[in-house]
Amino acid sequence: MPVQVAGFSFMNKVLRAVVIVLCFELGALLLYLPWSNLWEQNYFLAHFPSLMMIALHPSVRGLVSGLGILDILVAVGLLQSRSSATRVPPA
Repeated sequence: MPVQVAGFSFMNKVLRAVVIVLCFELGALLLYLPWSNLWEQNYFLAHFPSLMMIALHPSVRGLVSGLGILDILVAVGLLQSRSSATRVPPA
């Protein structure tokens, strides 16, 4: 039985690390992408010109960048260690 508990603990750490990396990468992408040339020249704006006024508006770009900052802050928050008092012991 202790082997399974150790396995779950290891997998929880791996899952936590993967979620932290994904949150940080997604946040960095959302922070950078609205201000790059890729945002201005893409498939959707070429095929749906009515979206151009909305997607290229600075407020929309700022909103998407703000979501990126929030995502990075979530990743930083997940990096902080949890106190042992909040953990539930295994059954």
